[in-house]
Amino acid sequence: MATTVGRVLVYGGKGALGSACVSFFKTKNYWVGSIDLAPNEQADANILVKVDATWKDQESQVLGEMDSLLGGNKLDGVFCVAGGWAGGNAASKDFVKNADLMWKQSVWTSAISASVASKHLKEGGVLTLTGAMPALEGTPGMIGYGMAKAAVHQLVKSLACDKGGMPANTLTAAILPVTLDTPMNRKFMSEADFSTWTSLEFVTGLFDKWLNGSERPANGSLMKLVTKDNVTDVSAV
Repeated sequence: MATTVGRVLVYGGKGALGSACVSFFKTKNYWVGSIDLAPNEQADANILVKVDATWKDQESQVLGEMDSLLGGNKLDGVFCVAGGWAGGNAASKDFVKNADLMWKQSVWTSAISASVASKHLKEGGVLTLTGAMPALEGTPGMIGYGMAKAAVHQLVKSLACDKGGMPANTLTAAILPVTLDTPMNRKFMSEADFSTWTSLEFVTGLFDKWLNGSERPANGSLMKLVTKDNVTDVSAV
């Protein structure tokens, strides 16, 4: 049995990027916890949130289960890669319905991740949230999505402040990908130029660097991931 080198939590651990994170950190001998609607069999522990529970109830459940799972141990990293996509402008019949879904998938999960990090992250640990480059501007074709991701960007900035509630020397940052190279994206955008899509392996490698103190950006950074000819450039907004 390999010695555990540390502990990480992946919120959205059953999605494409989340599954890649769980697999990656398991190969690095981390204890890996997953939070999602469905279990990730590779994870050491799973917290299954109820999709119809309120925001507060989801937080209470997650915090309660984290207490018993960690037993006083601290996390090295919390990686919130939960999210989703829905389109529509203000005239769309599903405008508010889709905006509500985006808020739940991106903002609820990010806020609960921050709540977990405030209580269970070790000093000098890493909290990453998932923003989106389009949300730096107007997103008329996907207003709900843009609103939610802009809120995640704001949350990162607030958490990075001295009185944001994070443990000392925490790195709080967001990744702002354009398009991630996932099976679902390939299925629904089969005509796209995949050489401009960011690989999941690149993202997990980036998280690993930050976890180990390498190439860490400034606290509160929104990090754009721009891929061209299969090469990804990382830069702060």
